[in-house]
Amino acid sequence: MMMRMDQRQIDELVAAATEVRHRAHAPYSGYLVGAAVLTADGRVFAGCNVENASYGLSVCAERNAVAVAVAAGCRDFTGIAVVTQSNPPAAPCGACRQVLAEFGDFPVILAGLDGNLQTTSVRDLLPRAFDPATLAAASEEDPGRTP
Repeated sequence: MMMRMDQRQIDELVAAATEVRHRAHAPYSGYLVGAAVLTADGRVFAGCNVENASYGLSVCAERNAVAVAVAAGCRDFTGIAVVTQSNPPAAPCGACRQVLAEFGDFPVILAGLDGNLQTTSVRDLLPRAFDPATLAAASEEDPGRTP
C-alpha cells in the first residue's frame, strides 16, 4: 500500500528540490532539474542533474537523489519531488522510473517553477515494473537456476 504525504512533507521536498536544482550541471541542454527523496525516518536527500559532454554519461536528478540517500544508508522511501522548468512539470525519464521502482511504490510530486504541482506514484509512472519481486518469482519458477 502506497503511503501518503502531508502538505508539510510535500512543501519540504519541493523546497529541497528547487534549491538543489540551481546547482545542476546542464551546460548542453540548459534544462535544470532538482529532485529530493523523503525517507521513512523523515530525512530528505536531494540531487540535481549532471550532464556530460558524452551525453550518455549524464545522470538525472532523480537517480542522484536516490544515490545520495542510499550512500547514507537509506533505502525506504516515502516520496520524491521533481522540480523542472516545464509547464506542465516533466515526469522522470524511463531509467529514473525503473530506479525508483527498485525501492517500491510511493508518491511522486512533479513541480514546475510556476508552482504547478501534480501528484502521481511510482506504480502509475511505471506499471508492471521489473522489480525485486520479478526476480523472486523467476527464481521460484526455475529452482535449478544457478546464480
